[in-house]
Amino acid sequence: MEKKDIGVGVIGVGMGSGMFALNTDDSTRMEVRGMCGTTVEKLEVLGKQHEIPYYTTDYKELVKRKDIDIVGVYSPDHLHYEHCKAALEAGKHVICTKPLTNNLEHAKELVDLVRKTGLKFLVGQTMRYDPQMVAAKQFYDRGNAGRIIFAEAHYVHDMRPVFEFTPWRLTVPQDLTYGGVCHPVDILRWFLGDIEEIHAYGNKGGLTPSSGIIDNFILNMKFVDGTIARALGIYGVIEPPEPMMKVSIYGSKMNLLATYSDNMGGELRMIWDDIEYQPTSVMKFPPERGIDVYGHTKAILRYMKHLEECILEDIEPSPGVVDGAKTISAGHAAARSIREGGVADVFNDF
Repeated sequence: MEKKDIGVGVIGVGMGSGMFALNTDDSTRMEVRGMCGTTVEKLEVLGKQHEIPYYTTDYKELVKRKDIDIVGVYSPDHLHYEHCKAALEAGKHVICTKPLTNNLEHAKELVDLVRKTGLKFLVGQTMRYDPQMVAAKQFYDRGNAGRIIFAEAHYVHDMRPVFEFTPWRLTVPQDLTYGGVCHPVDILRWFLGDIEEIHAYGNKGGLTPSSGIIDNFILNMKFVDGTIARALGIYGVIEPPEPMMKVSIYGSKMNLLATYSDNMGGELRMIWDDIEYQPTSVMKFPPERGIDVYGHTKAILRYMKHLEECILEDIEPSPGVVDGAKTISAGHAAARSIREGGVADVFNDF
């Protein structure tokens, strides 16, 4: 068993509940030693259940604790900036769930602050840590797919149940251009690099009238290397008849299609062009349920172990703060295209 000598504090114990699995994982030196939430009664129950000795409703008190080395930010999207900033200014490494922020200027500030402090900063994009997505990237990195000709990714999700257990989304400024579309945009950036320009459309599904937000998006993108791609963020719909998340890579040698669904697990399909009859290979991945309400505990453990390695070996996290900021910049450009019409340039000079 590894010595538990890296302390973790969690801000936001709903989405951040998957972090509690660190305390029973013998392969990591990390353990959750403190947490911050809005309800004392809930914190008391979680503290006893997971043997977490400290809890508070004041995040400023949590980030100041000397026994905490890493702060996990799992608070509502509009609070990420102030919570990440406070943690960095207190000298803590940070894991921030997606999206990094919901504001491009705040994203720029966090990039500057990470560079100034030299601390490690990881953005929790779980798609990059789902095994079928990782397998697709491995095939691509080995050159099996060849040159990418076209790519597309989607995140389709009936948001009505999500609004029920995250009611803040109905009471605070909520922009799914950042909070939802960041999933397919980030996974495409993982394969293709920086985005040069975006043309986007958005509309309101109207299934949750009280939200009043745009919740369906189409983004057409041109990347810096000239590759074109499409991202779909579809949330204002009834339960979709296809996997929640998907990325399709159309290569000059092989096509890759990786999917993920909370309850069904995932799969990776490969269509080989250099084998007679262009056969399709299918790899199945079982569901990964965990203690958190979103079922992403396994992915959280994977990226936390990556962050641990980055801290111990002085490696740059992936996706780091710059990656997170560039995804926010893409969301900013998409929002501008929807609002003003036409093609919007994407800022990448972080």
